Amino acid sequence: MKEYKSDRLRNVGIVAHGGAGKTTLTEAFLFSSGAISRMGRVDDGTATTDFEPEEIKRKVTISASLAPCEWREHKINFIDTPGYADFVSEVKGSLRAVDSVLVVLCAAAGVEVETEKVWQYAADLGLPRIAFINKMDRENADFDNVLNVMRDKFGHGVVPLQLPIGSQDTFKGLIDLISMKALLPANPQGTKYEEMSIPAEFEERAQEARLALIEAAAEGDDDLLTKYLEGEELSEEEIKQGLMKGIAQAKIFPVFCGSAAKNIGTHQLLDAVISYLPAPNVRSVKGFHPISKEALERTYSDPFAALVFKTTADPFVGRLSFIRVFSGMLRPDSTIYNVTRDKTERIGNIFTMRGKQQDSVTVAHAGDIVVVAKMQETKTGDSLCDKDKPIVFEPINYPKPMFMLAVEPKNKGDEDKLANALSRMADEDATFMLEKNNETHQLLVRGLSDLHLDVIVERMKRKFGVDVKLSDPKIPYRETIRSSVKVEYKHKKQSGGHGQYGHVWLQIEPLPQGSGFEFTESIFGGAVPRQYFPAVEKGIREAMAGGVIAGYPMTDIKVNLFDGSYHDVDSSEMAFKIAASAALRKGALQAKPILLEPIYNVEVTVPEAYMGDIIGDFNSRRGRILGMEPIGKGLGIVRAQVPLAEIFRYSIDLRSMTQGRGSFDMSFSHYEEVPQRIAEGIIASAKKDKAEEE
Repeated sequence: MKEYKSDRLRNVGIVAHGGAGKTTLTEAFLFSSGAISRMGRVDDGTATTDFEPEEIKRKVTISASLAPCEWREHKINFIDTPGYADFVSEVKGSLRAVDSVLVVLCAAAGVEVETEKVWQYAADLGLPRIAFINKMDRENADFDNVLNVMRDKFGHGVVPLQLPIGSQDTFKGLIDLISMKALLPANPQGTKYEEMSIPAEFEERAQEARLALIEAAAEGDDDLLTKYLEGEELSEEEIKQGLMKGIAQAKIFPVFCGSAAKNIGTHQLLDAVISYLPAPNVRSVKGFHPISKEALERTYSDPFAALVFKTTADPFVGRLSFIRVFSGMLRPDSTIYNVTRDKTERIGNIFTMRGKQQDSVTVAHAGDIVVVAKMQETKTGDSLCDKDKPIVFEPINYPKPMFMLAVEPKNKGDEDKLANALSRMADEDATFMLEKNNETHQLLVRGLSDLHLDVIVERMKRKFGVDVKLSDPKIPYRETIRSSVKVEYKHKKQSGGHGQYGHVWLQIEPLPQGSGFEFTESIFGGAVPRQYFPAVEKGIREAMAGGVIAGYPMTDIKVNLFDGSYHDVDSSEMAFKIAASAALRKGALQAKPILLEPIYNVEVTVPEAYMGDIIGDFNSRRGRILGMEPIGKGLGIVRAQVPLAEIFRYSIDLRSMTQGRGSFDMSFSHYEEVPQRIAEGIIASAKKDKAEEE
């Protein structure tokens, strides 16, 4: 690919709700621009940007893919992103690398949940947006309905630059509202268009739409607005000038239409990307100094600075780092500074990727997006820069993974392979995390959903040859007591030679919640020699670790060693440890033992219309509502405390209850007694598991 300077670059993220046709539109762009010789199909598994086996199998985009093409002496870096919330990390990372966003909508389905979300993600970053109403040839396609809903959801800055000629099976072309010409495909491939007068039946509607377009363009420029209000007619160039300003300021959101599958409208959309969307050289990027934290900015002409917005793990090539260059230049065989980790990295070749195809690049100017292989220290979200002019860019804002499962290898001996594979997957996906639960001794993985974790498991098997089992995590229950007891235990054993003798009296009493364990002694007159006190405490701790009713660790207990006896010859640390363990177990069973469960603080953010459903659902989960409040933009927060056992799969249930519009966060709060009816089932299950193990 040729060398392109900043003013000849465009970086566009293609976003949508799943099924709107993003990948097919990307394929049409590549075909129209000559980057590929024939259009692939998602259903056939031949689409350029859906090349991973998991994507071909499911026929959905899972990973964001780079798709550069050349058009009118410009290079456009398109990024085809996933449309399902399970893979939102790919969208969030990609939006940090682009300068504008193309939102794709299905002409039949209209504005869907993820459409609203990705629109808001782009708005939060201040990115210009254009929209493409796709599938105009599909049954139930309704351009006007989609446009009206867009205006209701996104404001009156939504303005069509095109109108469709016909709809569904009568859809045959477009009306360009700037040139006021009808455009009809002149060949089946959609690579040539015939320009003609607007059909009479569409003339009146086109004039109305053009008037709205001119008003929007005039509002984007003060001089044009004055001219318009004085009744003067604006030229095509002036209309375009006003649109460019309004789009760059994210005040005007032009709407185009067509059919990606039939390649209708893609030429005009490529033209619009070049004509209306900003080049990287008009944008500055904010960051801060790594030491002083002073706010900084970078423009394209400043020293080198870049952000790693995506990482993929390949068992053969190694780590691939996708880099957006914000300022300066990046050349092959150079040394760069990772300011996030305070490390220098030596890089070899740099290249761009079109799906999985790599093309070498001789230099990456400010604004370009390139890929570097085998960077040792660098991970997603890291800032790269000139060491003499350091800058750290704001981290990418990923959602917290709340769906958790336990993982273990299917084959014994694969523990090391599993650890390596999990680590590589965590490098690749910022919303995938792993942790070791020291209480249940399980290795836990966190993701955004069951589908998210299923895909990661498939990738681990394909890339690293590790087959795993996923299961629900064990709940880290605990045990405690509700009353005080005094208990005696004498451990006495004679087997020829030295015997074993340890005799203790313990007072066991409950402590306030969260106190843990306290050991004291009040021995009088040397009934138990001081050198055996540590052994007594150790025996008590070991007994507490195994519990007395269901095998869970005991907590919030105070134990006082107040009496006992010893034998000059037969007493030993081991004997007193055994005696103390047995005494603790015996006494705890007499002290009204109970089972405790972890309670979590849960904070759910949802549209206000769903708040009642959330509260009702929490009540059904034994939750305790702490409060609720509106937070603006039609959203509200519900706060509650809920047992962990009731919310392991809450992310799936919340998505179902709110049609994907809800999000939540949770954190450990405290332990509480398990209700008797539920405790009986847990204890019975624990005893059964123990019997099976034995």
